[in-house]
Amino acid sequence: MKQIEKFPLGLKGEQIAYNYLSKIEYVLLERNWRFKHKEIDLIMMDGDELVIVEVKTRSSTYFERPQDAVNLKKQRLLIQAANAYVEQKDFSGTIRFDVVSIICNGQITDVEHIQDAFYPMV
Repeated sequence: MKQIEKFPLGLKGEQIAYNYLSKIEYVLLERNWRFKHKEIDLIMMDGDELVIVEVKTRSSTYFERPQDAVNLKKQRLLIQAANAYVEQKDFSGTIRFDVVSIICNGQITDVEHIQDAFYPMV
């Protein structure tokens, strides 16, 4: 039941993130791109840099800040999905991982864009 309640909030957050990033001239390549059981929320270009964007949306920070949910396990999944995307598209440029943290609390929406939120582990 909780999954169903959170789903519209997640979709709203992804749209807010897309609108925000578009305003700063990021170009959308893919939305909700899937590789097996892994998903990338937004794949965008910032100039000539490929940006893998994870969007985390919450209604409050009572339990944790949205960006704190992008833990090591989530980072590994994003890196694996990004590797699959890069291989599939034969992309050979620079790649960056960003997190867009959104808090939607009634009429107030707080957006925090964290560039280079984490780096792939070698």
